[in-house]
Amino acid sequence: MTHAAISDGATDALNDWLTTIKALNNAADNTIEAYRTDLLGYLAFITNHFGDATGLAPLKQVKVTDMRAWMAHERGRGVSARSLARALSAVKSFYRWLSERDGFDPTVVLSARSPRFQKKLPRPLALDAARAMIDTVELQTVKPWAGTRDVAVITLLYGCGLRISEALSLTGADAPLPDVLRITGKGNKTRIVPVIEPARAAVDRYIRTCPHQITPDSPLFRAVRGGPLRPRAIQKAMEATRMQLGLPATATPHALRHSFATHLLGAGGDLRAIQELLGHASLSTTQAYTAVDAARLMEVYDKTHPRA
Repeated sequence: MTHAAISDGATDALNDWLTTIKALNNAADNTIEAYRTDLLGYLAFITNHFGDATGLAPLKQVKVTDMRAWMAHERGRGVSARSLARALSAVKSFYRWLSERDGFDPTVVLSARSPRFQKKLPRPLALDAARAMIDTVELQTVKPWAGTRDVAVITLLYGCGLRISEALSLTGADAPLPDVLRITGKGNKTRIVPVIEPARAAVDRYIRTCPHQITPDSPLFRAVRGGPLRPRAIQKAMEATRMQLGLPATATPHALRHSFATHLLGAGGDLRAIQELLGHASLSTTQAYTAVDAARLMEVYDKTHPRA
């Protein structure tokens, strides 16, 4: 999309806001770029809509009809309801900050209704598929030690519910793995995660076979040439494994975290405890797994009690 000539004032405000949220929320670069793209689209529309690219005045004069016109424009050019809801959330966040800075009433924008959309459920692996992934992933590399490394990483993702970035941020100082790990996740939030025995054993096996020296200051998981292991290496190993096992494209590293939560819940785990283990800020995020569990229950029911 080609953006209209946005005023210097609006551009400066956008850049100041992005700098602020990056500093306050420790937002990832990809998140910042997504916010930038969403806001540039909105600012370009408002600039064209008001026919005035000077200053911030148009932003402060937005009415309900203008917000509806923007959302209709976005839908008209093929933006999905989910993507529009994300863009509106970014616009509201920007307006909260701008209204506090410049002292105007942002109610019109903040009260705009988000489009409804069907939330995607997490896509976990079945229990036997998760086990098969762990058993098979080390066969995807010609270097045996790298295979033990991949098993260790994947066992951590599934056995401890870690994000791949969290597993790869571990250092030599974390080894041998203790009974519990202190993990710093999204938004710099720290949580305590129990480490299951198979995960500790998998990491110990990897350390014994790794040809690179692992020091307290070095990354725990190393690439073939000795540098820090990148997420793409694990993604590629899982891609090869899922093709070998005939698993769907949804069998990704993050799906192992979903599997951890879903299988815990299915075994009678407490939702609040799972929220703490995953590091979710809101219980509503964790509650998505109850829907997954219910969906799987109905799937089993339909197979065992087919309708006539």
